[in-house]
Amino acid sequence: MIAAPAAAKDATMPIVIAHRGASGERPEHTLAAYNLAIDQGADFIEPDLVMTRDGQFVARHENDITDTTDIASRPEFKDRKTAKVIDGKKHSGWFTEDFTLAELKTLRAKERLPLLRSANKAYDGQFEIPTLREIIAFAKEASKKTGRTIGIYPETKHPSYFAGIGLPMEALLVAELKAAGWDRADAPVFIQSFEVNNLEALRRLTKAPLIQLLDAEGGPADAAHPSYAAMITPEGLKAIAAYATGIGPHKSLVVRNDGTVTALVTDAHAVGLKVHPWTFRAENFFLPGGLRAGINPTGHGRLDEEISRHIAAGVDGFFTDFPYIGAQARDRHKR
Repeated sequence: MIAAPAAAKDATMPIVIAHRGASGERPEHTLAAYNLAIDQGADFIEPDLVMTRDGQFVARHENDITDTTDIASRPEFKDRKTAKVIDGKKHSGWFTEDFTLAELKTLRAKERLPLLRSANKAYDGQFEIPTLREIIAFAKEASKKTGRTIGIYPETKHPSYFAGIGLPMEALLVAELKAAGWDRADAPVFIQSFEVNNLEALRRLTKAPLIQLLDAEGGPADAAHPSYAAMITPEGLKAIAAYATGIGPHKSLVVRNDGTVTALVTDAHAVGLKVHPWTFRAENFFLPGGLRAGINPTGHGRLDEEISRHIAAGVDGFFTDFPYIGAQARDRHKR
């Protein structure tokens, strides 16, 4: 059942961010996934940004495209398979930075989680890899058609790695936003990153809102910075507020799996930061134990309840693979 989007969203209610589009129901980072997300009531669509050899932004979960495209079945690219170390982890496969945009446009997307989302495999091979420019144009056209402002929420993936191979992201991303007329504090854009240097550099280049992503463990890949645990303390949040508009924490940092609400939203709001947790997925595999339905990991549990817990905790938005469930949960709170 698809939510019926309101003509204009109440600015006091959380925004629904379509995580890689409606990726629970279409292969992620495709225009089809973004289109379905908008139909389902999403306020923002999220592209993960990686770079091509010729310096173009494309939307893929990672620069390793082995599991998200049909590259492995393309004999003309067989010799491009390689091994790389990215953010300290070894990867073997095919990587966007070894291809031109024209070459990547010959590939087709496929479902990244086929064991959990087997129905999405029906769409394998149907959709191109979109560019950032195409996604911006798509969001603008959708805004005209729906009468709602549809924003984008790009994530810079592995910016230190790309800078290290001669493909720095910051200036190119800002140039794309300027060309779109979106280099403003009130633009329908949030730029997110797990790294810190990347966001600090962007703050010097753009007025667009920035979001510091925070995982439940570890720390930023630009390792000179503190752990994520240190960054969610009141002092750490104050430091983030010097360059970012908000934080994107792992959902368990806001509401623990046992339903306990942490102090993170209160502490973040105290220093003026918005809070947009990630990622809300319907499959039992991703849900806290108490919200699962049955024992099948692919079965759907009570995602609406999990989202409602976070809305009640005061979040300003949330990432979900199932935007219609997010929109419905948000709208119930509106009443």
